[in-house]
Amino acid sequence: MQWNPIVWVSDSRQFLIEVRSEFKKVTWPTQKEAVAGTVGVLVIVTIITTALSMVDLVLGQVVQWILP
Repeated sequence: MQWNPIVWVSDSRQFLIEVRSEFKKVTWPTQKEAVAGTVGVLVIVTIITTALSMVDLVLGQVVQWILP
């Protein structure tokens, strides 16, 4: 890369033009889809958290039983 400011500005401008072009191709989810996805993630995280908490509780009890 050259350290010439004119080249740097030209390359930056080209980069931003390409970024703008790519952003036009993006399809954003609707609010309904975003809410549904968020709720789905929260449900799965809750289930996994509950399962791991139960495993932790059981293993903690086993360790306390083995090592009084």
